[in-house]
Amino acid sequence: MPHNGVDNADLILASQSPRRKYLLEQAGLTFRVIPSRIDESKRPLSPPGDYVQSLAIAKAEDVARSNPDSWVLGADTIVAVDGRMLGKPKSAQEAHIMLRRLSGKTHQVFTGFCICRQRTARQLADTVRTEVTVKTLTDQEINWYISTGEPFDKAGAYAIQGLGTFLVRRINGSYTNVVGLPVCEVVEILIREGVMGLEGRSIDQHIAG
Repeated sequence: MPHNGVDNADLILASQSPRRKYLLEQAGLTFRVIPSRIDESKRPLSPPGDYVQSLAIAKAEDVARSNPDSWVLGADTIVAVDGRMLGKPKSAQEAHIMLRRLSGKTHQVFTGFCICRQRTARQLADTVRTEVTVKTLTDQEINWYISTGEPFDKAGAYAIQGLGTFLVRRINGSYTNVVGLPVCEVVEILIREGVMGLEGRSIDQHIAG
C-alpha cells in the first residue's frame, strides 16, 4: 500500500473539497487538510488551462508559507464549453443555464494542480484536460437534477461521481480529473519526489499467504 513518510515530510491538501480528500484517501495517502485563503474571484481570466494552474499554484503557495517544511498540494477545476468557462452556479437559474449549455455537447474539464515545498524551493505544476460528452437533456431532467441540490458546489453544475453520472454519455481522459484531481499524475510526482513510498509486501510474500 502506498504511504507517506519517505523523507519524513508530511503532505497537506490546500483544499476543503471533500472529493479531493476522498480521492487522496483512496490512493492510500496520509495528509492534513488546510484550505487556502486566497480570493479566487480576484484572479484575472486567462485560457482555462492557464487559469486553473495559476489558481492551484496560488493555493499551494498560500498554505506553504505557513508550513515551509511540508509538501503542499493545491488544485483547481473548471469546465469549459464553446470557449466559455463555467464555474460553480450560484443559483438554480445559473445551474439551469450551465446544464442547458452542456446538453448534447462535448466539453472540457481542466484541473490544474501544484505540489510544492517552500523549505527546499521545490514546485511542480501541471494541468490535465478531459473531454466529457453529455447526453441531450430534457427540461424535466435538468429541473429534477437541480432539485437534488447536487449542482451547486460543482464546476459546470454536475458531479460525475454522484447523481450527475446519468448526464454523461462518455469521457475521453482521466475520470478522477473530472471528479476534481488527476490522481495518476499527482501520485507519479509524489513518488518521484519521495513524498510517497511504495514499500510493502513483495509479490512472493503475497502468493505465499
